[in-house]
Amino acid sequence: MARRSHVTARQARLGAELRKLREAAGLKGREAAALLGTDSAQMSQIEFGTAGVSEARVRRLAAHYSCTDNALIEALVAMATDRTVGWWEEYRGKLPTPFLDIAELEHHAAYRLDMEFLNIPGLLQTENYAQAVFSYRVPELPAQETELRVQHRMQRRAVLEGSAPIPYEAVIHEAALRIRVGDRAAARAQLTRLLELSEADNVTVRVIPFDLDGFGGAWSTMMYAGGPVPKLDTVVRDVTANGTAFVDSEAQLSSFRTLFRKIEAASLTPDRSRDFIHRLAKEL
Repeated sequence: MARRSHVTARQARLGAELRKLREAAGLKGREAAALLGTDSAQMSQIEFGTAGVSEARVRRLAAHYSCTDNALIEALVAMATDRTVGWWEEYRGKLPTPFLDIAELEHHAAYRLDMEFLNIPGLLQTENYAQAVFSYRVPELPAQETELRVQHRMQRRAVLEGSAPIPYEAVIHEAALRIRVGDRAAARAQLTRLLELSEADNVTVRVIPFDLDGFGGAWSTMMYAGGPVPKLDTVVRDVTANGTAFVDSEAQLSSFRTLFRKIEAASLTPDRSRDFIHRLAKEL
């Protein structure tokens, strides 16, 4: 199979999961390659995502690796055979690759969790809010690229409002609600947008107020995407000008799930959160 000209985060994740299974089985790359009748170079390409892998080969490898997790195997097969060409592909070569990877991740996610302390989560932003965020970047972006980033962010909202919306929960600190990223009118429109979205059956918005005692979790901003099985969950950190990190180790995923539920438990209930946001909007 020909090498790919570019590797998406999803393709790299499939290869990484196959590598984890091989290592758990105690096999070297050359030994796994021999089981497929290929060489170490192609095996390496499969595990780095630079070459695809067929359904038959995924199942053969899983069997040789003594993997009995059928749900995981089926999920890996689905990743290997997926031929989706999503809307995000129109941005390839126009926006940094992580933008496309995040959109693809969300498209395939079973659910989404967000924790934000200084900004409104991207999926909940109005167009004006997103415009203000991207316009503040240093060094300043060309107007055309800023507009592309705003358009891309608005299209990402399809996972919440499209034909097959996914369950979504956001925990937002009061600081993010009060910081006026745009002007007063834009801030009011953003809070109104939050209230509208929070009424959707698939969307839950919770607020952490300033006057909450004993809260030490303001460092824990995260975007959590649930996979078809927990082992294929993904956490995205540092979605900023400094870079984007995709976290997928089981230990870290477990820690992030625990952290989210801990902060969720400390936040206001959805009803009280809506009341809180409504009061803030009336102040503007």
